Amino acid sequence: MSNQKNWQKRVPDLAERSWAVAAIRDRLNNLRQNGFSPKYADWAAVKANHDDVLDRVQLHAEEYEYLTHSCAKGTALALMEEFGLGDWAITRALSPFPGFGMTGGICGAVTGSLIALGLFFGSDGPENYEGTGRSMTAAREFIARFTEELGTIICPELQEDVIFGQYMDPRASPENFAAFQKARGYEKCALPAGVGARLAAAVMMAGDGPARS
Repeated sequence: MSNQKNWQKRVPDLAERSWAVAAIRDRLNNLRQNGFSPKYADWAAVKANHDDVLDRVQLHAEEYEYLTHSCAKGTALALMEEFGLGDWAITRALSPFPGFGMTGGICGAVTGSLIALGLFFGSDGPENYEGTGRSMTAAREFIARFTEELGTIICPELQEDVIFGQYMDPRASPENFAAFQKARGYEKCALPAGVGARLAAAVMMAGDGPARS
């Protein structure tokens, strides 16, 4: 039994939220100019503020999804910011990932989270199979948690069962895209971005800190 009904109650609040666009834009511009500074020197202190970290990551993922119009970018950016991961070019690479290229595949909140988990648990070494294994283990844990919370990792199913009550398929036609915007799609699709970032951060904080190699 998933918790999607509980999360579904948050959708109207997101649709009516007053978004602090200027502040969100300033924060992202700062990240673009100055990079993602590591914040995990004192990992015990990070874990001691577990709930605050989860709340902040969720909020920022919602905000970044709204501003970028991308659940993949929003999710990854919030995690990269919080844990000092990667570089800005990753956001460009995530451009086609919402709905797996909007083909009706995996939700961008999942792919964005997986990118961040790979940066956190993985390794720069092409033959560092331990790092690959860590990332796979984290990915399996995250996907299981995401499915438990929202019922599915598939974009159309999330749209139909949790967010809109139907699959909007906004890239199928100009008419679909207009309907998606009228339904406040970018506001409402902040939900899976926030949930994904929160769950990925929880997986990260369950361990002893990010990989060092």
